[in-house]
Amino acid sequence: MEKNFKAKSGFLWLLIFLLIIVLAILNIIRNDEDVWMIILSVLIGFISFICLFGLFIVSPNESMVMIFFGKYRGTVKKNGFYWANPFFTKKKISLRARNLDSQAIKVNDKLGNPVMISVILVWKVEDTFKAVFDVDNYEHFVGIQSEAATRKLAGLYPYDDIESPGADITLRSGGEEVNHQLEKELQERLEIAGIKVIESRISNLAYAPEIASAMLQRQQATAIVAARFKIVEGAVSMVEMALEQITQKNIARFSEEKKAEMVSNLMVVLCSEKNATPVVELGS
Repeated sequence: MEKNFKAKSGFLWLLIFLLIIVLAILNIIRNDEDVWMIILSVLIGFISFICLFGLFIVSPNESMVMIFFGKYRGTVKKNGFYWANPFFTKKKISLRARNLDSQAIKVNDKLGNPVMISVILVWKVEDTFKAVFDVDNYEHFVGIQSEAATRKLAGLYPYDDIESPGADITLRSGGEEVNHQLEKELQERLEIAGIKVIESRISNLAYAPEIASAMLQRQQATAIVAARFKIVEGAVSMVEMALEQITQKNIARFSEEKKAEMVSNLMVVLCSEKNATPVVELGS
């Protein structure tokens, strides 16, 4: 569990150690014939010099994990200039937000179709103890677990609703719901490393190359069928309205044969992809 380490001010101890070293040198010069005094001054100066290695700097949004011969002593998160035991092992851990733009990987969606998918993850270290001691390499851990979470997410939803008409959520149209599920999955996996997920979303989504062409044709065919359905539906409504208006205003009277012929002509005009060419009968 992470705990705070109260380090001493580096400016005060830097001044003290430098002053001791200077006094030791002056003492050696003044007592150049006293061997024991020289040895004592050298020893004091050497110890003070070693203590200088205990000075360290913590920059904003950085931390320093303090370890004493394998024992965790705490973490310094407040930025500044500090001094601690020079025999402490100090590990610098960045607390800044970082981006992970994953490479597109091939996965299978809920229906087994191969798709190419990649994600963007914004994350930062929240617990330095877990990041250092609970995983071997927390940066590598983030990359591996992000790929695993992406594969699991892709298997939960179909790519689109063409093959799964009853699907409420798909990878392509799920939007924030899919991204929220991805973020939740990532947070659960990265919690062990003390990582906080700030944001995650799908950055690239497409069918795998081997089926992309066939799926594109299928999508186009589905779109054409849907458009034709709307055209025919609208044309039937217009023909029905036209016949009703003609009958109500007593503009003309049609036999069943003529009515069927008129309906046929109107449907051809309204549903045709090309402009109709009218034929005007002048009579005999």
